[in-house]
Amino acid sequence: MRRFAYVVQTVLGLLFRHPLLGVCLIPILEDGQIVLVKRRDNGCWSLPGGMVDWGEQIQDSISRELTEETGLTLERIGRCVGVYSDPYRDPRVHSICLTFEIHVQGELKVHDIHEIAEANVFALDQAAQMPLSHDHTQQLADYLQGQWVIR
Repeated sequence: MRRFAYVVQTVLGLLFRHPLLGVCLIPILEDGQIVLVKRRDNGCWSLPGGMVDWGEQIQDSISRELTEETGLTLERIGRCVGVYSDPYRDPRVHSICLTFEIHVQGELKVHDIHEIAEANVFALDQAAQMPLSHDHTQQLADYLQGQWVIR
């Protein structure tokens, strides 16, 4: 019984005392516009993305989150914009986010209707002026400045 309690305590510690890993996407259409999603939890526009599932590779998370939140198809992964690890960047949980520029195609259609209210296309300069959820305004600014950052 003592061994079982130790294992449970260790597993809970790993699950709840360590940051979660997620991906944020900067989806660029062929015409150079960006796709943003409107979150249901706070009503704000944001970059698409989400948590990496157990047993999933990063590139699979990117493709899955893109499809779930926008209905678009991943053409190719561009550059890694940065790693964002501020414990307060996500008000729900401490998460570390890997942000990627991606090139996409297809028709907008939200599949995850419980999390995303809508997806829409914006000019990059327009999106850069919008207040985005979490730390996505900073992520987009870093992207537009051509920086690779660790924050």
